Amino acid sequence: MPRPSSRISGIVPSGKDGWEVHTAAWARREAGEDIIMLSVGDHDFDTPSQTIEACVAAVRGSNHHYTPLQGLPRLRNAMAVASSACTGVETTPDQVIATPGGQAALYAAVQAVLDQGDHAVVVAPYYATYPNTFSAAGATFTVVETPAEGGFQPRADMIRAALRPNTRAILINTPNNPTGAVYSKEHLEELAKLCREHDLWLLSDEVYWTLGGGEHISPRSLPGMAERTLVINSMSKSHGMTGWRMGWLTGPAEMISLLINLNLVTTYGLPAFISIACAEALENRYGVREIAERYAARRTIFIEAVRSMNDVVIRGSEGGMYVMLDVSAIEPDDEKFAWAFLDNEKVGVMPGSSFGEAAAGHIRISLCQPEPVLQEAALRLRRFVSAYRREAA
Repeated sequence: MPRPSSRISGIVPSGKDGWEVHTAAWARREAGEDIIMLSVGDHDFDTPSQTIEACVAAVRGSNHHYTPLQGLPRLRNAMAVASSACTGVETTPDQVIATPGGQAALYAAVQAVLDQGDHAVVVAPYYATYPNTFSAAGATFTVVETPAEGGFQPRADMIRAALRPNTRAILINTPNNPTGAVYSKEHLEELAKLCREHDLWLLSDEVYWTLGGGEHISPRSLPGMAERTLVINSMSKSHGMTGWRMGWLTGPAEMISLLINLNLVTTYGLPAFISIACAEALENRYGVREIAERYAARRTIFIEAVRSMNDVVIRGSEGGMYVMLDVSAIEPDDEKFAWAFLDNEKVGVMPGSSFGEAAAGHIRISLCQPEPVLQEAALRLRRFVSAYRREAA
C-alpha cells in the first residue's frame, strides 16, 4: 500500500502500552479462569433504567436524523447547567460543545490550543491516552511527575521548570485517574498563577467530579481562569454511561464557536436519540447520587480492608473510582508485582508505572466490582503480600 502519514503512524509508538497485565487477565477470564478484574474503570452495573427508557422513547419517536454540529439545543443547555455545577462558574449553552465521549473532548481541546511543534506540560500520573493525544496534534510534551509522598498533588515549581518558550498548555486531571487524588485549592491557585503569568491554556479533565471524596474545585472558577481554561467532561462515570460515548467541552464562547468547525470535519454531529436520552439524564441527574454513594462505600470498605497491611501504603485515593497502593517496600517493580499477583492469586490490577513514573512502585485498584468481590480481593492481596515477603526473605 502507499505510505501512511507520519501523523497517523506516530500516534501510538510501537512496543508496550501499559495494558499487558489487564489484557492477559481479561483473556484468562474469557478462557474460564476465575479472575477478579480490578484493572479497568468500567462500571459493573448497567446504565440507570430511566436513561435507557428515555433512549428507547427517542428512537421510537423518529429521532434518527442529523443534529446540529455543536449538539442539540436541549443537550447543550443541560450540559451548561451541569458545567455550572461542576466548575462553579455560570455557564451558557454557547460555552459548551457536545462530543462523542470525554476522549473526543480532550482531542478537541488539544487540537484547539496547539499547533504543530508547540509544547505542552502533562501532569502525571495521567490517564493513558494523554501522551498520544498530543502526538496526534503533532505537538511535543513534557511529563511532570507529582510526588507520591505529597498525595500526588501538582507542584507549580516543578511545572514551571518544565516550561519552554513554545509551551502553550498544561493538562491536569482532578479527581485524578489513576491515583484518586483530589487537587487542593492551594495547589490549583498556584497552577492558575503560573498560567496567568505565562499566558497558558489550562486543560482540565474533570470527568470524575461527581465521585470526589471532598469538595470538587475546578480551576475554571479561580480569578482570571475562565477565559483560559477548557474543561473536559463526560457522562461515562457520573451517569453510568461508558458505552454511550457522550461528553462535552466547556470554555470561552469564542473558542467553542471555532470548535464547531472541528466537529464539521470529524463527527458531523451526534446521534439524536442518544443526545435526547443524555439531555434527560443530565436534567434529572439519573443515577448520579446513587453512583457516587456506591463508589464512596466501596472506597471506604476496600481502604479499611488494606489499611493495616504491612508495607502497603495508600496514596491519594480520595475520589474517583480507584485506590492507589504503594507496594514498593514489597517489590519496587510494580509490573513484576502485578504479574505475580495475577499468576498467584488470580487478581488483575494495573501497574502504576502504566500512568507515568510518578506512580511507579504502585498498583491501581479499580472499584468497579461489588463489595464482596473487593473484600475477597483484599484478602487475596494480604495473603499474596505475606507470601511474597517470605519468599523474598
